[in-house]
Amino acid sequence: MSKIPTRFLCAAALAAAVAFAAPAHAQRESLAERVARLEQQQGGSQGSVELVNQINALQSQVQQLQGQNEELRHQLDQLKQQVRDQAIDVDSRVSKLEGKPSGSAPSAANAPANSGQLQDIALGGGAAAAASNTAPPPAAAPPAPSAPPANPADEKTAYDQAFAALKDGRYAESAKMFQGFLAQYPNGDLAPNAYYWLGESYYVTQNYPISLDAFNKLLAQYPNSQKASAALLKVGYCQYELKQWDQAETTLNQVVAKYPGTQEANLAQGRLRALKLERR
Repeated sequence: MSKIPTRFLCAAALAAAVAFAAPAHAQRESLAERVARLEQQQGGSQGSVELVNQINALQSQVQQLQGQNEELRHQLDQLKQQVRDQAIDVDSRVSKLEGKPSGSAPSAANAPANSGQLQDIALGGGAAAAASNTAPPPAAAPPAPSAPPANPADEKTAYDQAFAALKDGRYAESAKMFQGFLAQYPNGDLAPNAYYWLGESYYVTQNYPISLDAFNKLLAQYPNSQKASAALLKVGYCQYELKQWDQAETTLNQVVAKYPGTQEANLAQGRLRALKLERR
């Protein structure tokens, strides 16, 4: 057996060592890469969990804000209803102060002369009141059998019942009664007031198109009524609620120009300021 030189043995041993170390190093790098990937995955999972938590927190905040918004909206609706109720109450009180006591229906002869005040039971052209104090018509022109003259006492009773329903907050019933009153007494002295309170009954219940129609009928048929200024103001209010901005502005400016210095003019100016804010 020949003797192998020492240098060849050393070279073979070094090569074997290198060959053995290479897979171990490769294995160590593979483990390191796997650990790095696991750490990255874990970090990504933690980020996803945090994102989900943030989304849940935001959803909870949105729900809370929605609940607060609904509560504030409910409170606002209640305040609007209170304002409307107070407006009707004030208007009815003013009508009582300016008119006659509701407990009696004195004739025109007993009414104060030239009072110039709104009288809740003697409005309009005064045709019925005048007819009750004049002689019967001549035989050549008898009244039509199908249209007998209205009884002022019955007219006042029907009007008072409808007005009482309005003051009690029975708005739907009041509207129906005022409609029946106008159908029965279309030319009565109380027709202008009936149209006005009919419009109010619909305005309070936010039936603005029907309310607008009632106020417009009052202005068309009784332009010189004591309720004309208030009716014109309410026309502007209805147009405002219906977001008919241009029409509302025109109507409210008419109130200011036609009835300067009145309460209606002051209210119209306030609504015009609100209208500017709405249209900004």
